[in-house]
Parts: sequence; structure tokens; C-alpha cells
Amino acid sequence: MINPKFRRLTFAFFMSLFMSFIMSMVITFINLGLVDGFILKWMEAFIKAFIFAFPIVFIVAPIVHNITDKLIIKE
Repeated sequence: MINPKFRRLTFAFFMSLFMSFIMSMVITFINLGLVDGFILKWMEAFIKAFIFAFPIVFIVAPIVHNITDKLIIKE
């Protein structure tokens, strides 16, 4: 298992992995439809998206957590 001190890094990795995987498929489909070579084009888009998504999620996630904490009513 992964050491808890790497929680933020692990979260950013998996969140960006899943989001870039799904969103790149959706956007590729919207832009191209089901064309020949769709999967190859999708995987190319996914790799490019993930390269940007990972550092963005790593930086932005703590900010979003703080905003959420301020908006949620404390019981």
C-alpha cells in the first residue's frame, strides 16, 4: 500500500487519470464521431490531456477543498 504522506499525490494522479481518460473520449467523439482510427486518436488526446491534468489537479484540488469547506454548513 501507499504511505499516507503521498495521499495528495495519489489523489491527483487518479483523479486526473480518470477525468482525462473520460473527457478525452467524449471530446474526441464530439469532434470526430466514430471514425476509423478513433481509439488511436482518443489515446493521443488522452495522453496530451493527462500531461496537463495531473499538475493542474495537484495544484487546484487543495484550493477546491478549501472553498468547499467554507461553503459547507458545519454541524
